Amino acid sequence: MTTLIASAKLTLSLRITGVQDDGYHLIDAEMVALDLADTLEIEEGHGVAISGADEIDPSENLITRALALVGRTARITVDKRIPPGAGLGGGSANAAAILRWAGYTKVQGAAQLGADVPFCLVGGRARVQGIGELVQPLDYVPRTLTLNIPPFGCSTPAVYQRWDEMGGPEGSNGNDLEPAALEVEPRLDQYRRELEEATGQTARLAGSGSTWFVEGAYPGEGRIVVSTVPSQPLRA
Repeated sequence: MTTLIASAKLTLSLRITGVQDDGYHLIDAEMVALDLADTLEIEEGHGVAISGADEIDPSENLITRALALVGRTARITVDKRIPPGAGLGGGSANAAAILRWAGYTKVQGAAQLGADVPFCLVGGRARVQGIGELVQPLDYVPRTLTLNIPPFGCSTPAVYQRWDEMGGPEGSNGNDLEPAALEVEPRLDQYRRELEEATGQTARLAGSGSTWFVEGAYPGEGRIVVSTVPSQPLRA
């Protein structure tokens, strides 16, 4: 049995720099990997089992698609610690862990699995551009952050669509998607206020949501204190 660690990603800042003819948005973002992580156990066999989840549809699971991309078969059991739907890239992190295990190093090729998979493959801290396929590693900066994760997710396509409908506003807090996300999911504001009242800091939205974060450690009910982690070299 082989054990893999799949680190969550946090989008610290996100600017939208354009829209392609196919509707995909071009971004300029800073992302970091966190010590909040899923654990994957790999054994001989087939199929994917995720703790606390129902039976997985292979056609929709990024782990299955990652295995297909690298031409491998395995039985994968996931101990899920990254909250789903929080914008922390849990599924992408799982897929990237499989690619890394298989020795797959084509960062741009990983984008066919999803926009966050290239960064999750590289890890650490990076500037991410294009539709997510252009990843420029940056020097690792140790950070401690506090997350407030609502018990609901935000639809990334819906948030981008609303951003378009709003005329492409520039977010005042480093994230252009924040105004659109608050319109798509008004309940987000409650969780932002809770974090700000508990910490005295200005909360920022991670990507399209639904996670809010601040710099520093502020443990307490409903909050998760995390640290950034450096990247691991890709090995073919």
